[in-house]
Amino acid sequence: MKKKVMNHLGSTAIILSSVSLASTANAADDLLQDAGSWLQVVGEGSLKVIDPSLEKGRIWLEGQSRFDDNWNHWYQGMVRAAAGYSLSDRATIWAGYTWLPTQNVGKEYVSQQDVWPAFRYVLPTDFGTFMFRTMVESNFLKGDEVRVRPRQMIRFMHPLDIEPRLSLIAWDEFFIRANSTQYGGKSGFDQNRAFAGLGWTFNKNFRGEAGYLNQYLDDATHTNNTMHHLIMGSLYINF
Repeated sequence: MKKKVMNHLGSTAIILSSVSLASTANAADDLLQDAGSWLQVVGEGSLKVIDPSLEKGRIWLEGQSRFDDNWNHWYQGMVRAAAGYSLSDRATIWAGYTWLPTQNVGKEYVSQQDVWPAFRYVLPTDFGTFMFRTMVESNFLKGDEVRVRPRQMIRFMHPLDIEPRLSLIAWDEFFIRANSTQYGGKSGFDQNRAFAGLGWTFNKNFRGEAGYLNQYLDDATHTNNTMHHLIMGSLYINF
């Protein structure tokens, strides 16, 4: 079993590395790279805290703060709220809202708002837990312009035998622009995020995670590209 786990983790690392290398190759000489960090707090729980009859109802609250330009510039915040319903102990459907204030270097301030449905499926296995999350965002950029942007995440968590509270974490999420818009760019590939790190479970209500996040961004015309090398820290709160 231990050999199988190590083989799987090796395969996961190769996949994540391949995504980053492929992105770099496609960008050629137009790739801009910098360093920064993302910090996030995520809270999720059952609505049974309000009423026992709402046990299958879920609420999801999230906040993020993002820095780039080699940690010299705060460029983006994120506030997300969603209501969900548990179809089973593994599957949940969501409907949510996101506010994304952004101030990129040398560009005007943008206050993006998103509405989206999402579906999440959790798959426990003998060697770790997989999570699959599909979201279809409607990005309200400027005026009445709406960009439709599907995004897909695959996440893996493996608790270590030597210390079950410590886990290896790896995930990848890619974004696609379903339509072309003036401010949101041409349709096609939008960005990819690949993460590898460690998680620590303090108790059933709190878990912390920290690691490296590689974010590869395609610009509006698919010609100039950016790769952020990020330190990401997360606190998850279950209630």
